[in-house]
Amino acid sequence: MAETTTIPAKPKNEKRLLDRSITTREVIFLLAVVFCLSPLITPPIALLMGLVIAQFIGHPYLHLNHKATHILLQVSVVGLGFGMNVTSAMKAGKEGIVFTIVSITGTLIMGFLMGKFLKIEKKTSYLISAGTAICGGSAIAAISPVIKAEEKQISVALGTIFILNSVALFLFPVIGQALNLSQTQFGLWCAIAIHDTSSVVGAASKYGTQALEVATTVKLARALWIIPVAFLSTLIFKNKEGRIKIPYFIGLFVLAMIVNTYVPFVQQYSHYLTGIAKAGLTLTLFLIGCGLSRKLLQSVGFKPLIQGVVLWVIISAAALWAVTSLAH
Repeated sequence: MAETTTIPAKPKNEKRLLDRSITTREVIFLLAVVFCLSPLITPPIALLMGLVIAQFIGHPYLHLNHKATHILLQVSVVGLGFGMNVTSAMKAGKEGIVFTIVSITGTLIMGFLMGKFLKIEKKTSYLISAGTAICGGSAIAAISPVIKAEEKQISVALGTIFILNSVALFLFPVIGQALNLSQTQFGLWCAIAIHDTSSVVGAASKYGTQALEVATTVKLARALWIIPVAFLSTLIFKNKEGRIKIPYFIGLFVLAMIVNTYVPFVQQYSHYLTGIAKAGLTLTLFLIGCGLSRKLLQSVGFKPLIQGVVLWVIISAAALWAVTSLAH
């Protein structure tokens, strides 16, 4: 009797991977990703492309979007550190510290009063205020578990902040040029008045190299305020068990600056590293735009958006007055 040879069956996962057909939506999305990594696309255009895909095509990997933007933003910010000098960064941080303390305290107080006046749910109002006061989505992500916020409350706060971030990225460079702001003034203004680090860097990089250095340094120094505000949140909402997420990547950013300043070998390649970092930030903004789905935008609601807009306009106007009147 002749022996029959049996071909071993492919593992289920392998078969699924090889037989899978790529959709048109995925092709468009992946081509846009490649396009964003090229020098042809500016941060505002990348964000606009993402918004178009979110509204008309749909993000094929939406479930991975939040984690991807979070990691990509942190890696890119650390990469920007290789293009900065410790001395000038310390000077920028020193100039921004008074503005930072006053603006964070003022925004949280105004946010509390507005939330009461508009009768917005307490945790939603607090998250919008914290996101406006410190660093947008990062602050919301850090404070949400501390105050035991529900998914709906987090979505409303994030939606509000991301909508205003998108507007700021286009609007701020135009206003800066119209008012003839210096690089330092614009960098300070961006760091104080724009919510998310990604949009701060996107707007400042469009304005100039010095503006980018000032804005990134001041914004990251501002991001450290997540820690005391999170501790304060545990007292306000009486949740002693809440775990606080510390933004450790800021330490890596400082380390990258130190290495770039004092290690001549690294300085030879720093422009390559910062070029990659800027491309990464452009891609981050594209992914943020892709995440602004119709569902997220509709979840925001009228009153939370009013709170976000009013707080943002007040902090932007006050910061603009401060940098033009007081900063040199």
